Parts: sequence; structure tokens; C-alpha cells
Amino acid sequence: MKRCWIPALTLLAVSAGPTWAQSQGVSKDTIVIGSIQDLSGPLAGFGKQDRLGMMLRVDEINEQGGIHGRKIKLLIEDSGYDPKKAVLAAQKLVNQDKIFAMVAHIGTAQNLAAMPVQFEKNVLNFYPITAAREMYEPFHRLKYSFAATYYDQIRLAAPKLMQEKNAKKICTLYQDDEFGLEVMRGGEAALKAQGREFTEKTSYKRGATDFSSQIAKLKAADCDFVVLGTIIRETIGAIGEARKTGFNPTFLGSSAAYTDLIHKLGGKPMDGLYATMTVQHPYLDEASQPLRFWANKYKTKFNDDPTVFSVYGYLAVDAFARAAQKAGPNLSTDSFIKAMDTMVNPPDIFGSPESSFGPQKRLGNDLSRLSQIQDGKWKVVSDYVKP
Repeated sequence: MKRCWIPALTLLAVSAGPTWAQSQGVSKDTIVIGSIQDLSGPLAGFGKQDRLGMMLRVDEINEQGGIHGRKIKLLIEDSGYDPKKAVLAAQKLVNQDKIFAMVAHIGTAQNLAAMPVQFEKNVLNFYPITAAREMYEPFHRLKYSFAATYYDQIRLAAPKLMQEKNAKKICTLYQDDEFGLEVMRGGEAALKAQGREFTEKTSYKRGATDFSSQIAKLKAADCDFVVLGTIIRETIGAIGEARKTGFNPTFLGSSAAYTDLIHKLGGKPMDGLYATMTVQHPYLDEASQPLRFWANKYKTKFNDDPTVFSVYGYLAVDAFARAAQKAGPNLSTDSFIKAMDTMVNPPDIFGSPESSFGPQKRLGNDLSRLSQIQDGKWKVVSDYVKP
């Protein structure tokens, strides 16, 4: 029988005691954590959900007495999905608010821009909401990443799906930045292992809304399988444009496209899209009772349906709390790292596989699986693909 935890991890409320040593963001009764979300830009849908998931777990922990008697204080800044704004947000959180850790910061380019600000002040980058390899490579003691990388997701999932679909002409459409390039390179690696190359490659600038020229290019190349380095509106815009022109290849996205917003906003044309994923979307009518209970608790609290990004935020705070609890009453960056480097988190109610860390291991899990939109809902269609 699989071990799994049910939301409502009980954390002991133990007095901090007189031996506590000063550390940024930690006082006798508070642990201050920060997060940078997109609350006003192209990923504002994700940012809002991520934020609410974090708030739910923080409230649960604080209602249970906190961590060794300390309540968690969560501070959130908006980047608008702009790396320059992410730097300003990081400077405020790190230097002014004096956070202990940056938790669940969303966006690849945004994390890369903010990390130097954090690392200069010994502030952890914990469970960023991006699956880029740079979140754990090159090694840095202050980096902890939880998700199989975009690169590995596509590299491992694409070959099996290509084979199933008997795909002959593999192409890619990707965002022209660190995120999109990671997805595209994962596709290149998958094809290289088969002695093949992309038939056609086309990109777009972050924030683009018109994909007619890119889709025309892919259609002209007769692509029958398209790897998408796209997020929400680009996935919807590209597939919508393709369907409109009668172009219907197999579309495969990464976990960045695994969101209910795709089928909610894109409607029927989104049926058939595949995406890699590590955490299951929590539908309110989910068959799993614990998952259904959690989803309805979230809905009751925020009057909003939870999404996979709500889960990312929730799990990031949960993992942080587990490590802070294990670090003991004398919480410091060093004691937290020592605790994290022996952490093993069991499979959870959201379908995540076991994750673990170590002194030289900063990626908790490298497994992902496939889902497909069928009749307006994501359905899991494969097991975890092992490297």
C-alpha cells in the first residue's frame, strides 16, 4: 500500500527556548517567508492560484500552533511576469522585509533574475514554480527544486507518444526565452536519441497574442507532431489558430500548459492536447475522497475552484514547514539546509511521486507523466516515465 499524507499535517507547537540564535526572517514567534507571483501579467491566472494555495497551507499551519511555536508570515509581491520587476520585488522582500526564504516564486526568467539578490543575503530559493534546470543546476546550497524539468519532461515523454502516433514530421513552437528554449531542447534531445531532428522550428516573443504566421509555417512544413513551449494564452491561441485552418497535428505541451485554464478558456478546440505533468489537477468531483475533500475545502475558503497551481503553492509551503519542523526550535538557514538534505517526502494525495534531497541533490523528483484533455477535462493517460 502506498504511503500518502492527507492535508492537515500536525506540527508541534513547542517553545523556542532560550538557545535560539538570530537569523534573518526568524523571530521568537514568527517565520517570514516571501513569494513573487505574476498577479498582473500574462500568468496572473497562475499567480493568483499559486498565492491562494500558499495562503491555505499557511493558515492551516498557523491554526495548528505554527512551527515550534512560530507562526508563518507570508509576504507576496507582484512581478507582472517581468524579470526586471522580479528583481525589484526580490530586493524589497530580501532587504526591506528580511524574509527567511523565497518560496514558490513563479517563472523561469524571473527566478534567474531574483536569485543573485537572495543568495547575496543567504536567502533560500525554495520550490520555485518553474521546471527549468537552472532551479537546481549549477549546484548551490540555497537552491531546492521539486519538479521534473521541462527538458526531461519532453525528452522522456515525447518518444513514446511519437511512436504511438507514428509521427513522421516533428516540429516545435516555443516562447523565445529560457522557458521555451528548455522545452525545445528537450524535444531536440528526444529526437537526437532517435537520429532525427525537428522538421521545423518557430518561436514567438513573450506576451505575443497572434500566432497565424507560426502556425502557417508549421502547416506548410506538413508537421504531424508539434512540441509546444507555450503557457496559457499561447497554447490556446496557437491550437485555436491551427484548428481554424484545418491543421490538426498531435500537440504536446509541458507542465506549463497543464492547467484547467486551457480547456476553460479555449473550449472544445483544446480537446486532444497532451501535456506532461507531475501533480494532478484537483477537480471538485474527483474520484479520490481525500483530493475531493481538499478541493472542496479550498472552494469553501476562497469561493474559487482550485487548480494544479493552487496545489503547487500548497505543497511548497507544506514542504517548507516539514523541513522547518525537522530543523528544530533553533531555526536558521544552516539548520534548515541540514534538515532538507535528509528529507524524504512520501507520495501525496495529488499523485506526486516520492521526493527526496541530499547534500548534493537539489532536485526532489525527476519523474513526470502524460495527461490529455478529453471532453473538456484533463485525464491522466500514462504512468510516470522513468529516466
